[in-house]
Amino acid sequence: MTDARTDVITETAKPGFDRRLLPPMMLGSVLNPINSTIIAVALVPIGKALGAPASQTAWLVSALYLATALGQPVVGRLIDIFGPRRLFLVSTSLVGVAGVVGALAPDLGVLIGARVLLGFGTCAGYPAAMALLRSEAKRTGRDSPGGVLTALAVTNQTISVLGPLLGGLLIGLGGWRATFALNVPLAVAAVVLGLLRLPKEAGTGGSPQRGRLLARIDLPGMGLFAAMLTSLLLFLMNLHLRNWYLLAIVAAAGAAFAVRELRAPTPFIDLRVLGGNSPLLVTYGRALVAYVVAYSFLYGFTQWTEEGFGLSPFRAGLVQIPMFLVAIGVSIVSGRRTGVRGKLLVGGLGQVVACVVMLTLTGDSPVWMLVLVALIFGVPQGLNSLALQNSVYFQADPERTASSAGLLRTFAYVGSMVASSTTAASFGQRADTGGMHQLAWIMLCAGVLYLLLTAFDRTLGRAARTGTEAAK
Repeated sequence: MTDARTDVITETAKPGFDRRLLPPMMLGSVLNPINSTIIAVALVPIGKALGAPASQTAWLVSALYLATALGQPVVGRLIDIFGPRRLFLVSTSLVGVAGVVGALAPDLGVLIGARVLLGFGTCAGYPAAMALLRSEAKRTGRDSPGGVLTALAVTNQTISVLGPLLGGLLIGLGGWRATFALNVPLAVAAVVLGLLRLPKEAGTGGSPQRGRLLARIDLPGMGLFAAMLTSLLLFLMNLHLRNWYLLAIVAAAGAAFAVRELRAPTPFIDLRVLGGNSPLLVTYGRALVAYVVAYSFLYGFTQWTEEGFGLSPFRAGLVQIPMFLVAIGVSIVSGRRTGVRGKLLVGGLGQVVACVVMLTLTGDSPVWMLVLVALIFGVPQGLNSLALQNSVYFQADPERTASSAGLLRTFAYVGSMVASSTTAASFGQRADTGGMHQLAWIMLCAGVLYLLLTAFDRTLGRAARTGTEAAK
């Protein structure tokens, strides 16, 4: 009893998490989701204004996620080496530049370029937040970030609620360009908060230490990784046998990347460690499949509600709100529970049920059916992202927390690229009901695969036990 009481007193005496870090962590991590959800209701107005079909405006989605998929692990690795402050400030400043470029863009090409800048600019927020969590755990001796992880998840869900509605309002007040201009004040706020709240790292300018740190950056590995992902996206966005050479480039770049990373003294992605961490690999695969479903719904279903069902951008945004409200509630209720297996199973079932209901929708369906689909999708939206985030936190090498978190987002964004390409292929020139049903079948197959990956993964129980022990 005395030992137990002493342990409780000692735990209570430990310093707590620095709450001043929460505002920049939260704002930085939501820059990507707010741009993701706003563009969902802006695709149709942009297409009409610039004379571009759905198959071309899909690049506005894929461009951001390609840049983010490339940038997240790169920036995450740089954060592991140099600390979060510098990378956070540079990246969030780039968001403001992208907002100006997008607001003034004369054509679709420049607009796609602005989305690429946004992708790179939003890369630092999430890896920086995870790195700060790990450093605070080390400083305080309290490795139980459940409450903070839940706060981050709920913040992202809340922004996702506001995104479609805010996008519809901005389009109604100032046109689609206002959805890009919004990034300017957000970037200013993020930079100010970062300057005031984020801890300063020890200076390395001009010293031998800086040279040693720079030598740890695996530029060839990063370049091969970029070539592999870019070629994959180009193939996915134009699925045709004549583009077989792109798959050959993917295979060649992937093989060269693997050889490089296995031989590099300080690899960009340590394949030796990653290869020996099968639970983390399965988590990454699960994330890819989950986000194929999630982003197909976010972009494909929203486009159909505007073109196939006839809703305005504002009302299409309103239809999405029930999903995010349910997601917030689910995240809050389940957030402090350390287990992940149950969350992932229920989330997988929710995806499958929602896809089945989508197959029953037509242009003559009542509006409440659209709301019902959104409500059902809210369950996996709230459970999956939180459970995947918690899995990575406890499964990753502590020395590579930021890059591992960035790699989770990379797999998620590869899923979004698959979703974007399947949406473009399903809809073609117009988002009609037939195309929506074709997309729903693809989503259903992905949802079933997600369930199988979860049901047969016996490592999830160990992740739950690790989280429980860390929370004690």
